[in-house]
Amino acid sequence: MSLVLSIAKQTDLPIIVNIYNQSIPNHEVTADLNPVTVADRQEWFDIHQPNHYPIWMIKDADKTIGWLSLSPFYGRGGYAQTTEISIYLDQTLTGHGYGSQIMAQLPRCLTALNFTSVVAYIFDSNTASLHLFHKFGYQEWGHLPQVANMAGTSRDLIILGRHYNN
Repeated sequence: MSLVLSIAKQTDLPIIVNIYNQSIPNHEVTADLNPVTVADRQEWFDIHQPNHYPIWMIKDADKTIGWLSLSPFYGRGGYAQTTEISIYLDQTLTGHGYGSQIMAQLPRCLTALNFTSVVAYIFDSNTASLHLFHKFGYQEWGHLPQVANMAGTSRDLIILGRHYNN
C-alpha cells in the first residue's frame, strides 16, 4: 500500500464532489448540510492552482482513496505562508492507515510550496481526524464553542495548527 498524490484535473471534480458528499450526512466533518454539485464546487476548484494551492487526488494503484486540498488561510498577504488543509477519504476506505500515510507525505509537499504553517478546522465530534492531526504534531490553536448548528446539534470547531520549517 503506497499512496500517490497527483494533481487533480477537471475530470476529477465529480469524484471529489462524490467523496465530499459522503461526509455530509453524519454532520461531523463539514458544515454543509446538503449535498453539493459539481457546478457548486467549480469556482472552489478553479482557485486551486498546482503551484500554490493544489488539490491532490490520493491514489493507491489505480484506486482513488480520496483527495487533499491546500487553501488560502486568510486573504491578506501577511498570511501567504499559511495554508488550510482539508483531507477527505472515501468513506468505504477509512480505517486502513491512509490518513497517516498522507500526513507523512505532507512535509515534503509543504516545503515545495513554501508553506510554513498549516491550520485544520475540525469539529470536536470528529475524533478520528483530531487523533490523526495530534499524532502528527498539530496542537490546538483555537476553540470556537457551538459555532455550528448541524441539523439541531451544536458543534464546537477546533482549530489545529502546526509550524513547518522550510
